[in-house]
Amino acid sequence: MKKLAHYLKPFAGTIIIAVLLLFTQAMLDLNMPNMMSSIVNTGIQQGGISETAPKAISDEMLSVLGYFMPQEDKEFVQNLYLSADDLTGQQRTDFLNHWPNAESVSTRYLSKDTLKDKDTFSQAESIVSRSTYAMMNFLQTLAEEKGADHAAYGNADSKTMDAAVLEQIGQMLPMIPPEKIQPSIDLAANIGDTITKQAAPIFIKSFYVELGADTDAIQTNYILSKGGVMLILSFCLMGCAVLVGLCASRVGAGVARNLRSAVFRKVSSFTNAEFDHFSTASLITRSTNDITQVQMLIIMGLRIVCYAPISGIGGTIMAVQKSSSMAWIIALAVIVMLGVITVIMAIAMPCFKKMQPLIDRLNLVSRENLSGMMVIRAFSTQNFEEERFDKANKDLTNNVLFISRVMSMMMPMMMLIMNMTTLLVLWFGGHQIADMSMQVGDMMAFMQYAMQIIFSFLMIAMMFVMIPRAAVSADRITELLESECTIKDPATPKHFENNRAKGVVKFENVNFAYANADEDVLENISFTAQPGQTTAFIGSTGSGKSTLINLIPRFYDVTDGKITIDGIDVRDLSQHELRDNIGYVPQKGLLLSGDIRSNIGYGLQNPEEKQINKAAETAQASEFISALPEGLETSITQGGTNVSGGQRQRLSIARALAKNAPIYIFDDSFSALDFKTDAKLRTALKEDISDATVLVVAQRVSTIMHAEQIIVLDEGKIVGIGTHEQLLQNCVEYREIAESQLSKEELA
Repeated sequence: MKKLAHYLKPFAGTIIIAVLLLFTQAMLDLNMPNMMSSIVNTGIQQGGISETAPKAISDEMLSVLGYFMPQEDKEFVQNLYLSADDLTGQQRTDFLNHWPNAESVSTRYLSKDTLKDKDTFSQAESIVSRSTYAMMNFLQTLAEEKGADHAAYGNADSKTMDAAVLEQIGQMLPMIPPEKIQPSIDLAANIGDTITKQAAPIFIKSFYVELGADTDAIQTNYILSKGGVMLILSFCLMGCAVLVGLCASRVGAGVARNLRSAVFRKVSSFTNAEFDHFSTASLITRSTNDITQVQMLIIMGLRIVCYAPISGIGGTIMAVQKSSSMAWIIALAVIVMLGVITVIMAIAMPCFKKMQPLIDRLNLVSRENLSGMMVIRAFSTQNFEEERFDKANKDLTNNVLFISRVMSMMMPMMMLIMNMTTLLVLWFGGHQIADMSMQVGDMMAFMQYAMQIIFSFLMIAMMFVMIPRAAVSADRITELLESECTIKDPATPKHFENNRAKGVVKFENVNFAYANADEDVLENISFTAQPGQTTAFIGSTGSGKSTLINLIPRFYDVTDGKITIDGIDVRDLSQHELRDNIGYVPQKGLLLSGDIRSNIGYGLQNPEEKQINKAAETAQASEFISALPEGLETSITQGGTNVSGGQRQRLSIARALAKNAPIYIFDDSFSALDFKTDAKLRTALKEDISDATVLVVAQRVSTIMHAEQIIVLDEGKIVGIGTHEQLLQNCVEYREIAESQLSKEELA
């Protein structure tokens, strides 16, 4: 995987943008439970009252709170609240619009400067919240002593304190000894602000009701404002998710495109030796399915690998802030989940590694069936091939099914862990709510954070599902890209004069052996092919004819000895310049999809009509081309299957002739031609490429009997060189071949 990392460099900017968007998305996600907690705690339970120190309060109620404050705090609060009677003009009018009953009730208020001073206001909130908690505790203790219902004096479950109760408190407190109130004050001082601040809104709402404030509007406005913020955040989340998906897709598609280009360029540079190592089916799988696996990993990786850790770590921090006493629930859930993931991955991992080779095998069998369909039908082996395909198909299917069965256990296990986590949070959170050490909204937020953390680990687990298979694919791609081509251009290549060879081809003591072979295929091959002459090669099947001529364009390199063109070793030339001077016709006439014109002009950058027509005429293809309704524009299907074997060979010959090269190689390229066409073609070649060096591999003696030089091969060795007449007299092997094909009259 690391070896392919440099393919991400061109997309560094897009990746950075995606990471920033993911970070923003994670932060927004982490804030949503907090917003929901505020709506539940403040908007619903506290009536929209977020402050724990009243902005306005009657003198009587301030006096009541003073009984539950230490003297120092009492003086601080009394000095902080200003008398509303001192307000005049527009300030007085605005104040009465908000607090209508202040005109008939002596009222005190906090100035705007005090509300803006965070430190001062925070201190006031702490003092008031402690006093309200002390008051509530005192009233509950008093109710227990009198055997009355707690609700008669107010409690933490109430959303507001009854006005009649507040009046009773005001009348009762002067008659109660201070030492009886002090335990409640001490208790409030020793309990954290998180608990004491839960009691304050109950009393503050009553203070506001007393002053005539519209508490319903306060609650509605709070819920709508917080809900509006959540709605905006939701749209921002959606936007971030869409943009991250776009960035991830662009990076994944771009990397896949570059990988496919790199693989294609690498495969295009392969010689026959590399194709012997990598099967065609494997090359197809590596350039398609394997790259797709890497692409999917990049897309999912950008969206998950970056997002999940931020969400998981952030969720853990937020959850601990909500309730550190329940953090063990998250830790337990994560440990159990990691254990499940580890077991599942240990079982499934070997099967993931087997996946790509099984796909290779299926592609191989499919390709052989499709390309060899006529042979299969001719030998009536459809049942055998079906069984062969079924085996490859079943092996892949069974592997996929096993992985699917194992992985199908993951989601139910994750859901079980999530549900059990929810139950634990509800159970222990419910007890904390009953003890007033936690609020309902905080418990709901904790539950959401727990789900976020579990989902984060679940997403990471899904990445572990993808990574093994993608890693195998990446290794296969890397193996292909890092494979060394056995045939390379020299560091400082030599050049023909004016980049065009004269055409003198010379073999000097050439030996050749295939990679890992025990014996040489060719031994001590030496001859010279001159321009203006035809050098032909003949011999029994497997004698090394095609191997020999494939050494000239460097499809293979010689093992010993050397091959020169115009005195320059072919290994000292660049492959492009070497092959640009050779017109090559392979043993199997291969046409490319397109039309006849594009196939004949395939080796030319801007082929002219004259060149195309001349090449077709020399190759004896003009007659059948002109008979076609669309002529040169006639479409050619993949592999040229819509033309006959002889037509395919003639078009292949025309393609080589259109190059007007100084050297031509015909590798048994006349075998599909009838004798009449063969003779006409050889005559045309003699006239049109009379200055070129022609090398012909043939099985028919009639094709080569007029060649200036015939080389007879047997088991990789030259057993005869000469003209037809000379070889009939001096070479037993050639005479045997000739006698098997020609009549006595033709031999004479």
